[in-house]
Amino acid sequence: MSNIIPVIDVFSGPGGLGEGFASCRSTDGEPCFKIGLSVEKNTYAHSTLELRSFIRQFPHREAPEDYYRFLRGEISRNDLFDMYPEQASMAKQEAWLAELGSGPDFDNELDERIERIVGKNGKWVLTGGPPCQAYSVMGRARNSGRSEYTAENDERSYLYIEYLRILARHRPAVFVLENVKGLLSSRLQGHRIFDHIITDLQDPASVFSSYSHTRTGRYKIYSPVKEGDVASSQLKPEDFIVECEKFGIPQSRHRVILLGVREDLDVNLAGILKPSPAPVSAGEVLDDLPKLRSGLSREKDSPDMWVRRLREGVDRRWVNGAKNKWGSELRDQLVAILNNATAPPNDRGGEYVRCDVGARGKLRDWYLDARLQGVCNHTGRQHMLKDIYRYLFASCVGELFEISPKLQNFPADLFPDHDSAASGNFDDRFRVQLRNSPASTITSHISKDGHYYIHYDPAQCRSLTVREAARIQTFPDNYFFCGPRTQQYIQVGNAVPPYLAYQIAKAVHAELSAQTTQDLHGHTVKRETQFEYVPN
Repeated sequence: MSNIIPVIDVFSGPGGLGEGFASCRSTDGEPCFKIGLSVEKNTYAHSTLELRSFIRQFPHREAPEDYYRFLRGEISRNDLFDMYPEQASMAKQEAWLAELGSGPDFDNELDERIERIVGKNGKWVLTGGPPCQAYSVMGRARNSGRSEYTAENDERSYLYIEYLRILARHRPAVFVLENVKGLLSSRLQGHRIFDHIITDLQDPASVFSSYSHTRTGRYKIYSPVKEGDVASSQLKPEDFIVECEKFGIPQSRHRVILLGVREDLDVNLAGILKPSPAPVSAGEVLDDLPKLRSGLSREKDSPDMWVRRLREGVDRRWVNGAKNKWGSELRDQLVAILNNATAPPNDRGGEYVRCDVGARGKLRDWYLDARLQGVCNHTGRQHMLKDIYRYLFASCVGELFEISPKLQNFPADLFPDHDSAASGNFDDRFRVQLRNSPASTITSHISKDGHYYIHYDPAQCRSLTVREAARIQTFPDNYFFCGPRTQQYIQVGNAVPPYLAYQIAKAVHAELSAQTTQDLHGHTVKRETQFEYVPN
């Protein structure tokens, strides 16, 4: 296929954007994009990127059986790479462990790598999003109590400049920039950051005098969900917010996405995301995964002990306290679950769980890989007994009433002991995901304690696993997350949903590869490439 488009992915995380673009194939099954370089500074996320790049070095659907042996824990990663040195070497070249903004030497090497990858090809894509901690509402709240902290001195606030430098120096045909919604309201020195970013992105070379050139370097800036562009219409900052649940992603994730097109190209990316007929619920993408139990922390943990401690709960005062607030129906369900508690066959799961999975709905083919014969990164966390009771209570309320209870509505005996619990600032401290609705936003906070991510099944009494969070983020089941479990959660929470990126990729390729022709009436029309999704 002659029109495979190179992609340079920076601030890559575990590769959500890259996965979406790499999954885009034409009807003849050939790739539309080739990830030429992914740059990530976190060791664990980079390890995940490198492993995924390794798989992409093989023909489509022809990953070696040894990869599945690795997922099953039968061989090590080093063993796998030693068996396929050529593909391993190519993966190491594609996934680069490095930090943008680390100095002139890095910039020079990055420039050389980009030039080798894209050559004289003017049609290539830059993707990524600078770290968002300094922009996010949570980040600002966390830093507000630190007298020494000022946003102006937080280098993360300026890391988009590194993205801007690549635009100015190399002038990709299209760029995709993703960030948190808090970016729209963030200010530095009294000025709204977003206004400056938009101005800079329209003319990146104006920020870097050394990159001034005669060829065009200006960009038209589009929203993927609104018509028009920044220069010719009245787009407001909030017009760049993508509400992911409207586009087939099973979570209420709202993020800012900016699409840039070099102005010399006849390419229009306005409103390229088309809403799905109906939202995808958490249950549609999680119901088929193996049932697990939570683990007991701060005491001996075993299946028998877990069952024993749950059954003891039936005599606790909080069970009747639930009746006082919610009625006998909730009390009766709690009693039935506690009395009939049993450990599931797969216990707490593991890094690989052999099982039959059969995701339903339109994302079935996106997730499943028949050769996997199970799931990976699927381990139930350990929790304090009182938290397990809280999870049970919240999930029963969710199942019966289709809501997540506020902290003030918990039985008195389940109310947290710390003083801040009564302040009203933590009313959503324990949040159950609802089976019949899209999940709440998966963020890196899921790595902390899981209280915001309680599984909807009362019998499991636990928070979401890494694989469940990855399903909600739309990562395929054969996408393995490397590192300790906390780091796996962080990677998943920081990622762009691959299925959303895939939808963007389809439209980008259709525009970049379309051929301009004349219709019978002499009007200029574009003939677009036809697509299908073929699982990796």
